[in-house]
Amino acid sequence: MSIALYHFHVTQIKRSAGQSAIASAAYRSGEKLHSEYYGEDSDYTKKGGVICSEILLPPNAPPSFSNRETLWNEVEKAERGKKAQLAYSFDIALQNEFSMQENIELARQFLLEQFVSRGMVVDFAVHAPDKEDGGISNPHFHVMCPIRPLDEHGRWGNKQRREYLLDEHGERIRDEAGNYVFNAVPTTDWGSPDTLEHWRQAWADLCNQKFVEKELDCRIDHRSYERQGIDQLPTVHEGVTVRAIEAKGIRTNKGDLNRWIKATNDLIRNLKKKISALLDWLKEAHEELSKPQAPNLAHLLSDYYSGRNAGAWSQKAKIGNLKEFNEIVNYLMQNKLTTPEELQERVSALSERIDTLKSSMRGKSERMKELDELLRMVQFYTKGKPVADKLATIKWKGKREQFMSENENALRLYHMAERKLKPHFKEGKLPITAWRKERDRLEQEYKTGQAELSPIHAEVKKLWQIKYKVEQVVRAQENPEQSRRKQHQIDH
Repeated sequence: MSIALYHFHVTQIKRSAGQSAIASAAYRSGEKLHSEYYGEDSDYTKKGGVICSEILLPPNAPPSFSNRETLWNEVEKAERGKKAQLAYSFDIALQNEFSMQENIELARQFLLEQFVSRGMVVDFAVHAPDKEDGGISNPHFHVMCPIRPLDEHGRWGNKQRREYLLDEHGERIRDEAGNYVFNAVPTTDWGSPDTLEHWRQAWADLCNQKFVEKELDCRIDHRSYERQGIDQLPTVHEGVTVRAIEAKGIRTNKGDLNRWIKATNDLIRNLKKKISALLDWLKEAHEELSKPQAPNLAHLLSDYYSGRNAGAWSQKAKIGNLKEFNEIVNYLMQNKLTTPEELQERVSALSERIDTLKSSMRGKSERMKELDELLRMVQFYTKGKPVADKLATIKWKGKREQFMSENENALRLYHMAERKLKPHFKEGKLPITAWRKERDRLEQEYKTGQAELSPIHAEVKKLWQIKYKVEQVVRAQENPEQSRRKQHQIDH
């Protein structure tokens, strides 16, 4: 199975970088747009390669936002700061294995399901630069979404809200100046790494479904080489122009870099084979060596604290060392830890427990996200069903088309929700109550897992501190001359 092209990149359009939402939208759509903020036009009507452009609106967005110039002037107007963040900008590769119409439909479906359903305003444009001198086509689509969300009435909302820090009595905490201490918390999850990861995977899943439908033996993977477990460097994107120049036999900087990367990847693969053979030899050699008797932890720690007391300057420090030693020995006795091997086994067991808990919590978190998505779809389905039912009663073509146009977004979201919820209908009903109960249960279990993790983390930290002290004594015993020189330097 071959690996198809995958590119999914997101940045922010912001004034601090000298960028304009109007200019960015004009470039991506290949239009001429006037900026009220700067009092100037951005004209990209002569730009080639723009296949189509479209604005997708959630139900609560003003209808006037379907006009690109109106939309982005309103965004510019809402952001007053000289360093304001204006919009998210996505650059996503389309697939050469699909027709352009299939690519456009796939992009629109992805944006409706993943962006518009979250209340995001979407301005997207499909680009397909022409092939040059036998070069490979590079179809892709650009997406711009305002960072500031809309409220239920279609007015701009806040990007962040204040979350005040509370003391153990539930009272707000003040700083030295007497001001309340708070964290600025985003009002949406649009900019979170988890959401971006979800979008990247959702796009890959959608394309892979299309590959299956077309019976094509290729797939895309949203993960980096490192996360896929592939030990190689990724090549850089060359683009149509570079590929055309290289096809003529003319070397380019990007072409030279990719040739170096490919040679380096070959070297890495050869080194991996040699390292693997070396590790096998070391394992065999280790098995042949006799293992010395493991020393007693209490004796090793006694030597460690004796050394600390020898260099202590005050009686208070010596008493503190003795108290710390007694606490550690009591802990070791309570947990029946007598040797460094048993100490390491305890560390490994607790680390494994941490990994198990984290894995379980990740599973619960993913399921909660799935349930949240289903419950969100229920909202769209519930709101849109009366609209769809009314449409079914309209027989006259003109009125029917008018009604569909007036309720386009609501109908789109309803049909999307209907499609996603269809597998979950049982006897004509959705298990909404069961979903909510499951969501509440998972949330409680997730919190319980968090509470369980905290003391385990604390114990592992304590074990690593003990392990460090023990290893110091062992190293000193293995190299006594170096240890004596170090102690001599301390004494003098």
